[in-house]
Formats: sequence, C-alpha cells, structure tokens
Amino acid sequence: MLYPRIIPCLLVHNKGLVKTIKFKDLKYVGDPINAVKIFNEKEVDELIVVDIDASAKGVEPDYKMIENLANECRMPFCYGGGIKTVEQAHRIFNLGVEKISLSSAAVENPNLISEIASRVGSQSVVVVLDVRKKPISSKYEVFIYNGTKSTGIEPIQFAKEIQRLGAGELVVNSIDQDGGMKGFDMVLINKIREVVSIPVTVMGGAGKIEDIGSVIEQQGIIGIAAGSMFVFKGKYRAVLINYPTSIEKQALLDKYYLSKYH
Repeated sequence: MLYPRIIPCLLVHNKGLVKTIKFKDLKYVGDPINAVKIFNEKEVDELIVVDIDASAKGVEPDYKMIENLANECRMPFCYGGGIKTVEQAHRIFNLGVEKISLSSAAVENPNLISEIASRVGSQSVVVVLDVRKKPISSKYEVFIYNGTKSTGIEPIQFAKEIQRLGAGELVVNSIDQDGGMKGFDMVLINKIREVVSIPVTVMGGAGKIEDIGSVIEQQGIIGIAAGSMFVFKGKYRAVLINYPTSIEKQALLDKYYLSKYH
C-alpha cells in the first residue's frame, strides 16, 4: 500500500544549511552532514537537498558535497541545484543519488526533462515549480533562480506539460508561504492535483504536525516537504533538527483512512 511521504528539504548555501522566508532572509542553521546523520536516526521517509547557489550562480553542481551526502544518507535522496545537462545528471546518479530535481533548467529548457528521463527513467526525474501569486490578479506564476526572475508561466498548465515530457514527480513550492510556518496554499495544491496523475510533493508553509495532517486529509497519497518545521523548534525558532515520530505519523494516517472509509 502506498503512503504519504513526509520529506525534510535542506537548502545549501556556501556549503552550509540555511533557511529562508519567502526565499529571502537566509539564516544559517548548521552543517549538512550533521543534519543528514540526525535524519538517519529519525528514519525519515526521504530527503531533498537543494544547492541554491549552483543555479543562481551558473556553476557546476558540487559533486564532492553530493557524494558525501549520498554516502551518509540511509534514505532515498533527491538532489537539486545546477543541473543543466544529461551528463551532469548521470554523473550525480553515479554518486548514489536516487533522484535529481530540475527547476530553473526545466523551465528554460523543458526538453531536458525528456532527455534525462529517457536516459535514467521517469521515476528518477523530479521537477520543482517555485510558484508565487501575482499581487493584483491573485493568479499564480512560476519563478526561477531562487524566486528572483519571473517567467510569465502559469503553473497549472505547465504542470501538465511537465507530466507529458516524462517527469516522474512534481514538487510544488509556494514562495508566498515559504518559511512562514502558517500552513500550505491548499488552493494551489488542489489546482495542481486536478490536472496531473504523477506523484506530487507540496512544500511551503508547514509549521506543525496539523498542517501536514490537513494536506493528507484532503489529498491522501501525496508528498509533504518542509524545511523550517524540521529545523526550528518553538516560537523563538531555535535551531533543532526534528521529525515526526512513528506514532505521530501513524496517527496522521489513521485519521486520513478513517475519514476516507467511514
């Protein structure tokens, strides 16, 4: 039986872990390897690591860092940042990474999705859409390069194109909700889920276990990724790596299946 996945997402900047609010106000939160070791102990479902410098600066992925992380990970590992060619993707897979994520490159060169999927299989290709609401119309738009460049692309229709091109998974990241820890953009999530059949992971807004639960109750089998929730603790946002216990996760699933079948 398939289950929802609860996924920590770690952002790497200058080789350290950072957390953002609406893709700005970077705060250093620790060392990537130490965080991975802790998440190993907590038996997380999956891990996403994104190097936010690589694409923005137009540099090669940091293969040594990726190799070190892959060697330490005892869970499925998805890496994103700086991947622009099939050759780069293939080199990263050879380091022990299970999935690669494309963001800016997938928007600027959508055919890259098909090229990598045909080489390694769709199940290993994830596309991340960083989405923000337009202030006047409240319509959604895809942004690239860490939210610094607008594209004019409407994410709902583009999600369908991403699926057609062969991506195996779609990550929808709300820039407006990022780091706010006040819940997910359920309107955006619902719109995306209506038009694609590939697995969807949502990100941006998780602040407490109930936020994750509300997504599972409404959407069922879905991935829920979070950054702040898993690195901060308490109202003062003290840095503390954490993750739901097996009992907490089971309670979420029990509540979902109870509402679904009764």
